[in-house]
Parts: sequence; C-alpha cells; structure tokens
Amino acid sequence: MFKSWQRSRALRRVKQGDGRSLRRFRWWQVPLGRALFYLGPSPDGRRPWTYAVDLRPWGNRTGGEPAAHLYLDGRHHSYSTIPAVFPVEGGVIEVAKSSFGIRRCHYVTAEDEEHQLVPDPKSGEGRRARLERDHPAVSRMVGVASVLMLVVGVGLNLLQIIEPLSQIPPIAENLGTFTSPVRLPLWLNIALGVGAALASMERALRLRYHWLLDAGGN
Repeated sequence: MFKSWQRSRALRRVKQGDGRSLRRFRWWQVPLGRALFYLGPSPDGRRPWTYAVDLRPWGNRTGGEPAAHLYLDGRHHSYSTIPAVFPVEGGVIEVAKSSFGIRRCHYVTAEDEEHQLVPDPKSGEGRRARLERDHPAVSRMVGVASVLMLVVGVGLNLLQIIEPLSQIPPIAENLGTFTSPVRLPLWLNIALGVGAALASMERALRLRYHWLLDAGGN
C-alpha cells in the first residue's frame, strides 16, 4: 500500500512537456552528470514508440531541483522532479536517484514485470555497460572490488558508531562499554572514504543499490 501511495504521489508531479527535440548526448556531458536512457518498441509491436528519459540527477543547468524528462519519439513529452513515475503505454517508467547517480530507471508493466531501460552508449552508464559486455571478467572484478570497499566502509562506520553509543550511562550500566579494536590514522580514514565514494559511483553506473551498502547515497 505504501508503494502504491508513493507511485500515486509521484504521478501527480508529472507536468506536460513543451515538444522540444531531444538533444544528442555529448561525451563531455558525462562529468556534468547527465544520463540518458531508452525504451524502444516492444518486440510484439504492441508498443511501437520509442521513449527516452533524460536525467539531471544533481539539478538542471540553472540550479533547479533534480529532474527527469520523458521524450516520446524524440519530442519532449513530460517531466517531473525525481523520484519520478511516468505513465507510458502498457505501464510506467520509474526513476530514482542516490547521491552518487541513478538508482533506478525501469519500465514496469501493468503485470509488474520490470525492465531496465538501455543507457545511451556515450553516457557513463552506457560506457560501463559496454565494459561489462566486452570484458565481463574485468567487469566482475571491478564489481567485486566495489562491494568489498563498501563492506569495509560499513563495518568501520559501525565500529565508530557503537563505541560512543556504548558510553551512554544507561547503556554502559546494562551492557557495558565497547572499545573499537580498530584505530585508523586520519589519512587512511580519508582514503577509505574516497574509495567508498568511488565504489558507490561505480555501482550507480550499473543502477545497483542496496539499502545497507549504498545507504550513504539515499
């Protein structure tokens, strides 16, 4: 029921588009945070149109709220702040973000079947998908390294949180105090923080998200 309420609320935020043409993705827009995804015609011909979702996860060029723009056959059809839910033929397109990129860009059918949209080949997400397609072994190694970095980061954060909490008098009296067995120098803490941020960015390029590992991007 909560998910249905969220979807209804997001649908009310959708505004009518102005019909402008979709601009091609340029390579230099990757560091600016633009993302572009496509949903092509269905194989059975029931959905003959091409949808495109143009995203600015960190705000538009004028500094506005993060927005998603839906294009239908290359024309601006509608737009919404993120998280967004766009009604389309046969279902909806759901868009969500984290602090590190796109968390979700999926077509959800009326039967609740989910299909991730295809990223533009020139986008960061498209380049990461090409690495996975052309060099699967390297892609798996990068993915495993990202998870390990985040697991280490979560573990160290828990240790740093538990120690001061255990010193609160009611907790200390009933459960005792906890002293973290790990004491890291400042430079290593900074390095691990940077590594965790890069790992979250890599996972965002693959639209991967886990509430525990990627909670910092929520």
